[in-house]
Amino acid sequence: MQEKLNRPIRVLVAKVGLDGHDRGAKVIATALRDAGMEVIYTGLRQTPDMVVSAALQEDVDAIGISILSGAHMTVFPRVVALMKEKGMDDVLLTGGGIIPDDDMKQLNSLGVGKLFAPGTPTNEIATYIKSWVQENRS
Repeated sequence: MQEKLNRPIRVLVAKVGLDGHDRGAKVIATALRDAGMEVIYTGLRQTPDMVVSAALQEDVDAIGISILSGAHMTVFPRVVALMKEKGMDDVLLTGGGIIPDDDMKQLNSLGVGKLFAPGTPTNEIATYIKSWVQENRS
């Protein structure tokens, strides 16, 4: 338990579905690493099951999903359901991409953390993750 409190924040960055554009995800992964976090990047074409399984294996504090395909209203609820099933209540689910504001609000109400639009400064994302983990790390 004490080790978990002192170790760096671990973040899994994932691209779910058939979306083949991963430049943004790689930029975010690099920025989070530069902010002192341990980052696991899953690569392209992951399923929600693969993402949650990897997050469990890596004992992450946060999962960040980059999604540009328009499938956010399918992907995020599925990941939330899998996380609840696995008892991952102390893991932040966040992400970003092309997600309309109304959809962001609906996803937030399901338990998804803050979602970021393209062009968000990377330090804003890193600060959000750090603050959330400090408040919620058990």
